[in-house]
Amino acid sequence: MLPLNYFLFLQIILFLFITPGPPRIVIVSYSMNYGVQKCVWTALGDITANIIQATLVIFVIGSFFSENPNFLNFFKWIGVAYILYLAFDIYNSRPKEITTNKDSSKNFFSFFKDGFLVAGTSPKAWMFFPLIFPQFIDFNGNYLIQFLILITTYVVLDFLSLIGYALLAQKLINWINTKPRTINTISAGVLVIIAVIIVVTQQY
Repeated sequence: MLPLNYFLFLQIILFLFITPGPPRIVIVSYSMNYGVQKCVWTALGDITANIIQATLVIFVIGSFFSENPNFLNFFKWIGVAYILYLAFDIYNSRPKEITTNKDSSKNFFSFFKDGFLVAGTSPKAWMFFPLIFPQFIDFNGNYLIQFLILITTYVVLDFLSLIGYALLAQKLINWINTKPRTINTISAGVLVIIAVIIVVTQQY
């Protein structure tokens, strides 16, 4: 049994995934600096956070957020602080050259953690799941199966889009090697702008 208006749901999340946001900016920078393979761990951290968020807001604490907006505000400031930290870290990281065979000092867990925290502290994500998901679930039917279809679709497409961004970034690496600090400066600047936009626009 497909969820309600399943193809509309697909259109919404595809638009969401092609729009640059903190996870995609981080993925692009990490792809340039560390390679696509290590970005897989960042993408896995992102979708792990999404699965936890979706499960919690649909089955456990969905109503809590609507009744306690200050809790979302708390998440907002944690997310802003972490995005600014990542901007600083990316700006100061040493760009990876094509001929470089050295292993990154960051371990797999560090990549996973960055993806998890960027997605996990996003108030936008915490609002997306309780506001969007229920509109596509028929609660008079088997809503658990419908939820599983929706969240599986979401995380698979999210993961593929993140890796797509990483692969696209690799295509630009020849140009980046001629301007080694360009991508880091741009990525850090975009993350700072996103943090400012979150502070200004996301009021709870």
